[in-house]
Amino acid sequence: MAPSTTVSQRKKIKRKAPRGFLKRVFKRQKPHLRLETSGDLLVHLNCLLFVQRLAEESRMNAFENKCGVIKKEHVQAAAKVILKKSREGALVGHKLK
Repeated sequence: MAPSTTVSQRKKIKRKAPRGFLKRVFKRQKPHLRLETSGDLLVHLNCLLFVQRLAEESRMNAFENKCGVIKKEHVQAAAKVILKKSREGALVGHKLK
């Protein structure tokens, strides 16, 4: 295939957080919840950080298993580790207060 006839597979990445979508989800799931004006941005940032940590931990799991491809098992094991660490951190932070 000639280079001029190929279609680019890249998608344009949005640079803004989906604020309307997040607010709508919050209203639907927890209507009694009252968030600060920038609360939805903090939730979005937290999700992005979780996904980044999940990707890094999954990559390390795949590397330890000498696998070139990140598989479902690597992601599931990474999620267990990350969630366990976050729960432990929340419990320690709760005890300090």
